[in-house]
Amino acid sequence: MAYTGDVTTGGAPDVRELDALTITKVSVGPMDNNAYLLRCRATGEQVLIDAANEAPRLLELVGEAGLTAVVTTHGHMDHWVALEEVVAKTGARPLVHAADADALPIESGALADGDTVRVGDCALEVIHIVGHTPGSVCLLYRDPAGSPHLFTGDSLFPGGVGNTDRDPVRFASLIGDVEHKLFERLPDDTWFYPGHGRDSTLGAERPALPEWRARGW
Repeated sequence: MAYTGDVTTGGAPDVRELDALTITKVSVGPMDNNAYLLRCRATGEQVLIDAANEAPRLLELVGEAGLTAVVTTHGHMDHWVALEEVVAKTGARPLVHAADADALPIESGALADGDTVRVGDCALEVIHIVGHTPGSVCLLYRDPAGSPHLFTGDSLFPGGVGNTDRDPVRFASLIGDVEHKLFERLPDDTWFYPGHGRDSTLGAERPALPEWRARGW
């Protein structure tokens, strides 16, 4: 069955097989958080994006292959409820942007804009996006065989950017970073995977950018 990205809490994960990378998306917890398990098809190494909730379920997904790292996209609690248990059980290295590090329950390695997170032979580029939180990050995988794949946390969703509590300063920062660091850099066929809900492409959302900026959220 073709990947759709439509998952529900308690439901089955959805799996996308790229040439070099396998992406498994699962929804966990009461806030319908998405967690993404990435596996290098050549080496078997795995990285988890957002140990959001339901640690036993995430650990079952990880399986015996183990986990090299857990990247937390930002410091809000609903994205790291399972982090401590997953790290304790797997020995994975926790990673988060330095500006959100104090929000996490365990000490984590500090990420910065432009850093690379390895998933075996595959590479994820860290893109710092300020606004939803000071240390939010997106993770970009440039598939050599196809379209780019972008994991956006709560910075970008189908239909708009993440919540900034109607703070005009935070919103200006977020919409500016999303426009300049994502939409201006990446093509329309870039598939993005948000922290909650369904996926989309930059091309599907691009026409609405002026509307998002005008409405202020």
